[in-house]
Amino acid sequence: MQQSLNPWITSPAADSAEEEATDAHVPPAAVISAPLRGMVEPDAADRLGCRSMSGSAALWITGAHGGAGESRIAALLEGARVTDHCWPVLQDRRTPRVLLVCRADMRGLTAARSALTQWASGAAPELDLLGLAVLADAPGKNPKALRDFAAIVGGGAPRLWILPWVEAWRLGDSTTPPPAREYQRFITDLAVLATDTTSSTTN
Repeated sequence: MQQSLNPWITSPAADSAEEEATDAHVPPAAVISAPLRGMVEPDAADRLGCRSMSGSAALWITGAHGGAGESRIAALLEGARVTDHCWPVLQDRRTPRVLLVCRADMRGLTAARSALTQWASGAAPELDLLGLAVLADAPGKNPKALRDFAAIVGGGAPRLWILPWVEAWRLGDSTTPPPAREYQRFITDLAVLATDTTSSTTN
């Protein structure tokens, strides 16, 4: 039986056609880019906190839960800094560019859903959310139920990246860039998005 596509996610076929039509890499288009009117905010216990951040960063990495992979992802992206599982609030009042990160297990995806609901309801501080990165939590292919849930949760983010397991990280190698195509595309996407001057960066 054919699975129906999440209407919030751009059609994969359309994405492929656009990529073939141009030589320059273009990150995936944002389906939603701002909070949605009428969205109900999550319970206070399910919301991410806010943290005042000093200094600057090209991109702030926010983990939806402990062990989400904030530091691992920040190490891959030039100019990125972690926020310790909190939405960043900048002291200079600029609007931060944020990437939300979670693990691909049920706990991680549920936490990401709550964080995205918080953002979409307008209950998060003002920020430019670029998307959600879902990191594999174990080697091998994720169970179908989790893959489907990740697609649903990711439908509430401006963009979604599904990133595979990296065995070298498990063995303590944090210096070698992941060879997987998904990571190469992810790094390229974020490099472009983090320097996009057409996106709002001030209040």
